[in-house]
Amino acid sequence: MKIVLTGSLGHISRPLTADLIQKGHAVTVISSNPEREEEIAATGALPAVGSMDDAGFLTDTFAGADAVYTMVPPANYFDHDLDLLAYYRSKGNNYAKAIQESGVKRVVNLSTIGGHLGAGEGSGILLGAHDVELILNALPSNVSITHMRPVSFYYNLYGYVEAIKNQGAIIANYGAEDEIPWVSPVDIAVAVAEEIVRPYTGRSVRYVASDDRTGNDTAAVLGAAIGKPDLKWVIAPDAQVQSALEGMGMNPKIAAGLVEMYGSLHNGVLAEDYLHHKPVMGKVKLEDFAIEFAAAFQH
Repeated sequence: MKIVLTGSLGHISRPLTADLIQKGHAVTVISSNPEREEEIAATGALPAVGSMDDAGFLTDTFAGADAVYTMVPPANYFDHDLDLLAYYRSKGNNYAKAIQESGVKRVVNLSTIGGHLGAGEGSGILLGAHDVELILNALPSNVSITHMRPVSFYYNLYGYVEAIKNQGAIIANYGAEDEIPWVSPVDIAVAVAEEIVRPYTGRSVRYVASDDRTGNDTAAVLGAAIGKPDLKWVIAPDAQVQSALEGMGMNPKIAAGLVEMYGSLHNGVLAEDYLHHKPVMGKVKLEDFAIEFAAAFQH
């Protein structure tokens, strides 16, 4: 198959590219960074360098593909001029235009847990991914789409390194006794690779997860790995977390969206649909990630 991947050689797209090439597919990897061109070529993929804001470039790159993998690149949460929802909608509209004009008939789109939640339903910053799902679902019915909904990324835990070092605890407005579904990008890549070559017609959703653990269990596993066996996960009030995020320089609206999102994980709203459609767990467990976390923590 001829497959086009967005996401450059990021956390998901790098192992996804390797997997698909190893299986004999012709892979094109899109990147906005010209410095990635040689690295992409070295994987055996064809590099396509251009802007994700250029629908014409996307259309030309998608042309002739049997399938495409779409994802919205991470935004800069510390940009106080960023309208995060507009950012997501712009990327979604560009993808939709390129898919329709190029004639692609199979799409695997990276969404998120909470992708089913609309405005005012507790999704917080994840509302943008929900909007992208709706934009793509409005494409003609002969375009088959699978929305991948991964859960909480293990690597988000790196955001608590400073709190662990300075305050001796993981501090957030969720966690402790809450069960948190975690996922590794490696397991997401495996799932995307399966979906993108699977014959399919229609619209579907696939959740991806690696491990379900409480916040306290997560803290215990990470604490043991970093030599802090008494590490605790402490739940803080929303206002305290909001203030801390803004104190770091985060865009206040995005900080509020993060607080809302994690609050929904705490009250069960965010994971409700996931729990009704739990997938087979991936191979990368919390203990595996803890080894990586410990190495990063020490440096």
